[in-house]
Amino acid sequence: MAAILDDATGTVFVGGAGPGHATPETLLLRLANRHGLIAGATGTGKTVTLQTLAESLSLAGVPVFLADVKGDLAGLAQAGSDQAKLHGAFQSRATQIGVDLDYQAFPVTFWDVWGETGHPVRTTPAEMGPVLLSRLMGLTDVQEGVMTIAFRVADQEGLPLLDLADLQAMLIWVGQNAADLSLRYGNVTRASVGAIQRALLVLETEGGDRLFGEPALALDHLIRRDDQGRGMINILSASRLMTAPRLYATFLLWLLSELFEELPELGDPDRPVLAFFFDEAHLLFDDAPKALIDKIEQVARLIRSKGVSIWFVTQSPTDIPDAVLGQLGNRVQHALRAFTAKDQTALRAAAQNYRQNPDFDIAEAIQQVGTGEAVTSFLQPKGVPGVAQRTLIRPPFSQLGPIADDQRRAILAGSDMGAVYDTALDRDSAHEMLARRTAEAGAAASEAGAKGKDDDLFDMPPRTGTDKGTGRGRPYQPPKPATAPARGRSDSIAQTFGKSLARQLGSRTGQALVRGVLGSLLKKRR
Repeated sequence: MAAILDDATGTVFVGGAGPGHATPETLLLRLANRHGLIAGATGTGKTVTLQTLAESLSLAGVPVFLADVKGDLAGLAQAGSDQAKLHGAFQSRATQIGVDLDYQAFPVTFWDVWGETGHPVRTTPAEMGPVLLSRLMGLTDVQEGVMTIAFRVADQEGLPLLDLADLQAMLIWVGQNAADLSLRYGNVTRASVGAIQRALLVLETEGGDRLFGEPALALDHLIRRDDQGRGMINILSASRLMTAPRLYATFLLWLLSELFEELPELGDPDRPVLAFFFDEAHLLFDDAPKALIDKIEQVARLIRSKGVSIWFVTQSPTDIPDAVLGQLGNRVQHALRAFTAKDQTALRAAAQNYRQNPDFDIAEAIQQVGTGEAVTSFLQPKGVPGVAQRTLIRPPFSQLGPIADDQRRAILAGSDMGAVYDTALDRDSAHEMLARRTAEAGAAASEAGAKGKDDDLFDMPPRTGTDKGTGRGRPYQPPKPATAPARGRSDSIAQTFGKSLARQLGSRTGQALVRGVLGSLLKKRR
């Protein structure tokens, strides 16, 4: 029987020999960071291939991060069973390809942006940055420029942007001080600020208010092993996240960027530091500007030296831009259907991405492979692409399909990540700092107004004559509204405004309103 992990050769078993092929297919661990592709039509076995690769990498001590789009991959946390309805088919496949069907559970940590089916996973606007945030909200170049200015000013003023409320407050401040900022950074219009605020509102309704906050996800908590030396499998619950595809794609791209920036250079390690599976990868590239695609290509090319292995999972290789596709050295191609002219074009393009095998026609093989079978090509010891082969993918050792809710709750309760992430933090940040400044400005305006009224009493001219109705001298005439009354009117407005600000600070809505007038008040104080 073939071993799933061969430490002597540094390989993991992927599948057994298919028709016309006598040698099992293996993935060379030291070349796994050349990235990979899992493609195929719906229902052809992509999810099972992803599951078995995650199992094999975990057994090799490689931590894994993957998105569970349909809830099926949660089964990695439970051992498969000989009572399962597919046990007979799995046993037959295992015997055919020469491996033991070793049912077992794998170490799993569940994550969820909404914090419902996993530990909350968060980041901050400051960590994501203006470029990715602009991509997330679909901003124009002009609006992205205004967003960049807001981040720059927040940094200079010492105003941390930790959640959406902080960013919204900062944008209001920018809008109120647009004239001054335009002189330093270029044109800033209230129309652009308003458009960004509307995009933020849409993002908030899609779950952005859950994504942004603290404690932010620490990458060290993804790169862990259990006490048996198996890599931790981090599963991001994405079934609800898929209703906001731009949020899903941007979050995973941010995570890749963070890994690229924070991990040290390793050169060519003997096995990956982390394997990253990007399911529904086409969402990353749909309507993406060229600058973003260039960024993804750069990350894919350079992150390999950090020891990160990226696997794109999608229906067709044509979903991936050529510049990125060229970085994917390990490939598993499940069946594609060619019912239309467009499908036939995609089929021919997929076949051309493989090193030709004289024993069979690759385009025909891609149409003919059954469920759980694929056309594969893995890098050879010198980094050369392997000849395309028809491969029978090994059956999974863990449970195929979702797990019960009580099983998920038990895993979450036993995870040490709960103590770190389950309780949200609300540190002092831009939202609170700007609210305090506004309150102080309001109090100062109120004090100035009261002082102005006192000054009016002393500035009143003396009366000449007696009160009206005495019949002596001129009747009383109020002072002419030349100086003091004008100042008193202005101060009265400021006083009323300051008191209103103080009352508004008691509620979240009030705080949002208060932030809108911060700029003009601060200008008066200066």
